Amino acid sequence: MMEFHTLAEFSRTNCVATCAFLVPANLIATLLTMILVLLRRPSHQIWQAAGFACLLAFVMVSHVYTWFTIGVVMAPTFILLSLAMTCLLINSGALVYHGWYGFHR
Repeated sequence: MMEFHTLAEFSRTNCVATCAFLVPANLIATLLTMILVLLRRPSHQIWQAAGFACLLAFVMVSHVYTWFTIGVVMAPTFILLSLAMTCLLINSGALVYHGWYGFHR
C-alpha cells in the first residue's frame, strides 16, 4: 500500500511533468464544462465534465499542498493554487447555474 509520504515525494520529484499535464488539462476540462453549459447539453454530460474537471483541480491542489508541507512558499505555488481554485469555482458554478436554470427553461 502506498503511503502519503511516498506519493508526495513522487509528486515533488516529478513536478515539471505533473504541472505540464495538470495545467492544460484543468484549462481544457473547465472550458469543456463551460461550453457544455452554454450549449445547454443534458445534465449527465455536464455532471461528467464538471466532475472530471474538479478531480483534476483537486489533484493540482494536492500537488501544491505537498510543496507547502515542506515549506516551499513561492509565486508558482500560489499561481497554481489560484488556478485550481478558479477551476473548482467555475465548475461548481456551472453545476449550480445548470441546476437552477437548466430545468426551468
